[in-house]
Amino acid sequence: MMLILLSSLFAALHGVSGARSGPQDVGVCYATFSDNQPSAIEAVNLAKSVGIRRLRLYGPDHNAFQALRNTGIEVMLGVPNDQLQWVSNQNNANQWIQENVKNYPDMNYRYIVVGNGVTPLYSPNSQFSQFVLPAMQNIRNALSASGLQNKIKISTAIDQSEVLRQSFPPSQGEFRPEFRQFIDPIIQFLVKNNNSPMLVNLHPFFSFVDYKDDIPQIINQNKGGRNARLDYALLRSSETLVQDAQLKYTNAFDAMVDSVHSALEKAGGNSLDIVVSETGWPTAGAYDATIENAATYNNNLIKHVQINGTPKRPQDRVETYIYSMFDENKKDQENQRHWGIFWNNKQAKYQINFPKH
Repeated sequence: MMLILLSSLFAALHGVSGARSGPQDVGVCYATFSDNQPSAIEAVNLAKSVGIRRLRLYGPDHNAFQALRNTGIEVMLGVPNDQLQWVSNQNNANQWIQENVKNYPDMNYRYIVVGNGVTPLYSPNSQFSQFVLPAMQNIRNALSASGLQNKIKISTAIDQSEVLRQSFPPSQGEFRPEFRQFIDPIIQFLVKNNNSPMLVNLHPFFSFVDYKDDIPQIINQNKGGRNARLDYALLRSSETLVQDAQLKYTNAFDAMVDSVHSALEKAGGNSLDIVVSETGWPTAGAYDATIENAATYNNNLIKHVQINGTPKRPQDRVETYIYSMFDENKKDQENQRHWGIFWNNKQAKYQINFPKH
């Protein structure tokens, strides 16, 4: 088994749209829907040992908080969907911030993510949709009362595949009309709160295996017997595989990000950045879910987002979080259980190369 090679990542200053100085850090999601993962302190120590400098936590984990203290690791902390109604009460939101943020002044919080993948369109998350915006407002109020409003940004995470009526070509990206009543007030909240970014869960793997329009059939591009659709999904091509007017796309990741940019522009969110809060590739559980493809996708992704923007916004490097630290054996579907970059014994599944300082 090859040991993972993760050096310290470059620091990046995140701000509103526009050119950024320095390469962009790549974070990792610490998802724990499993009964056989290492302990939180082992996970955080592993992250520190390989140079991971950003972690996404999907909900409060006080064992992880203790391990993260004084590490400098930047944390994206989620308000879980089943807590949204509770924090829609201001006193409860104040308590949530006290217990999970103010009690840990030696942690480096980057975002509070209020809800994950909530949409009024589908169950099982539709029942939470009415609480997302009130919860965001109350969390903002609680942060403001603590003087933290300029230090920690507030957002929510949407699923690209569920919220767009059209995503291809990227310039035609558009939110579903029935989603607009939900998302438009959230977009305005983000704009008015220092242009906090829109967080987007975005998975070329599912677009590839489900033959979604994000990854079209690519004609006359199969070279050496390779599948051009797979090359496009794995960021494995240096040639233009999709052209959208004057914009040229070599990979699905860029096209999917830009489809959300286009949708945001049509909904008053032109000033917002996008943070890709989940992306990755599984190592088992489906056709083309292999260790080789996962290594290819994640390595190519890291190299790409460190120094490049998208064709639509070439100067804006996309802050990105790889899903996930470990496998999750309690997920319902087999192709959702094998996204870890580490085996659950803490050994690396494959080599990942981050740029050195």
